[in-house]
Amino acid sequence: MKDRLRALWCDHLSILRGKYLPNHKIEDGSTRFCRSTFGVHYDKDLLDAPGAMMKEGLPDMELRWREADIRDSWESSTQIVIGDLYDQDGVPLELCGRQALKRAIAGWEARGLKPMIGIELECYALMANEIGRLVPYDAPGGVVYGTGPFSDPLRFTDDIWERADNLGFNVDMITAEYDSPQFEFTLTFDEALKQMDDIVLFRQMAREVALEHGLVLTFMPKPIAEAGGSGMHINFSFQDQDGRNALDNGPVGGPGNMNDLARGCIAGLMHHHKGLSGLVAPTSNSYQRLQPGSLSGYWRNWGGDHRNVTTRISGEGGAKTRLEHRMADATANPYTAVAAVLQAALLGVEQGYDLGPMETGDGFDRTDASDGTAVDLKRAMNDLEADRVLGDAVGRLLVDNHIFMKRKEVIKTRDLEGDGLRDFYVHFV
Repeated sequence: MKDRLRALWCDHLSILRGKYLPNHKIEDGSTRFCRSTFGVHYDKDLLDAPGAMMKEGLPDMELRWREADIRDSWESSTQIVIGDLYDQDGVPLELCGRQALKRAIAGWEARGLKPMIGIELECYALMANEIGRLVPYDAPGGVVYGTGPFSDPLRFTDDIWERADNLGFNVDMITAEYDSPQFEFTLTFDEALKQMDDIVLFRQMAREVALEHGLVLTFMPKPIAEAGGSGMHINFSFQDQDGRNALDNGPVGGPGNMNDLARGCIAGLMHHHKGLSGLVAPTSNSYQRLQPGSLSGYWRNWGGDHRNVTTRISGEGGAKTRLEHRMADATANPYTAVAAVLQAALLGVEQGYDLGPMETGDGFDRTDASDGTAVDLKRAMNDLEADRVLGDAVGRLLVDNHIFMKRKEVIKTRDLEGDGLRDFYVHFV
C-alpha cells in the first residue's frame, strides 16, 4: 500500500500542478482546485483571463482520474496520476489541454483512425556556479550523439533511464544533442493520449531526478543565447481499424510514396503554419529559436529526409511511415501542442487544402519557401487570433485564454534579454 497519491494536471503555461493526497482518498477519483489558476502567470501575477473567472469568485474546478491510470512514482511511497479537468457542472473544462487532445483524437476516430504519437524532447542541463548563478553543466566532451561520461560526467541520464525502466516508460533513446550540455529524450511511439501522459510525467521525472544531482534541467527553447535551440518534435501516424498504419503506402517511404491521407495532413499543417506557431511555440523565448536556417520549423515548407523543413516525411516506409512536425517546443502544454497539430492535419484532410511543392533548397543558403512564422510572440498571437478556424478546432475558450495570457507575457518580457529572459522561464519548464 502506497502512503499517498500525487494527482496532477498540466496548465496553460505547461506547468504541472497538483496535490498530494492521503491513501484513503486515492479511490475517490477526484479533487478540486481553483479554476483561476488559469489566470496565473509565471511571475505569480493573477490576471482576469478568459475562462479563469478571477472576478467571479475564483470558483472551483474538479480534477478527475481513472483508477487504471494510477501508476508508481519515482518518489518513495507515492503513486502518481494525471487527470482531466471539469467545471462545477461536471462539463469537461475547455481550458484543459488534455481535454483538447481528447477532442482532437475523437475527430480522427470519427474517421476510423487512431492517432499514434512519438515525441522527441530536447533540453539543456544547467548548474549553479560559486555565486549561485545558473551556468551550463560542465560536460567538456559533449558532442552531438555523444554518450558516456564525457557527455554526462555525473551520469544523471543513466539515473533517468533506470528510473524510467522501473516505472514502465518505454524509452526509445537518450543521447547528447548538438550543443553541450544539451540532451534528447525519446519515448517509443504509442497511442496519442498514453504517449502524452507518459511524456508529461517523464519530463517531470527527468527534471526532478536531475535536481537530485544538483542540475536544473530546462526544456526552454533557447536557454543559452549562443547555443542552439531545443524543440519538441511531434511525430505522428494513424492506425486504422485493422491495426495497420494508415500512412503506409508501401515498403519505401518519402515524398514520392505518400498517400492521400499524408498529403492532406501536410496541406493542413502548411495552411495553418502561422496560427500553429502561437500554440506550439508560445513564449518570447520561442522566437529566439524559430529562425531561418536553424532546423527549427520556421519556414512554411515540407520535404523528405530534410531537417531544414517544418514537416518532414520519414524515409522509412511500411509500418514505420510517419510525419514529423518540427516547430513545437516544450514551453507549450504538450497536450495542447499535439491537439493543435492533429487538428490542423484533420482540417487539411477535411477541407481539401491544396498542397504546394516540396522544398528543394538546402534551408541555409537557399530556400524555396518565402513565408515563415512570426518573428516574435506579439506577432505570433496576432497570427493565432487571425486563424479562427484552427482556434475553433482546438477550443475557442482555451485559445482566447492563451492569447490573453501571452499578450501579457509580451509586456512582461519586453525589456528582458540574456539571463533575465532565461530566468523568467527556467525554473518552470
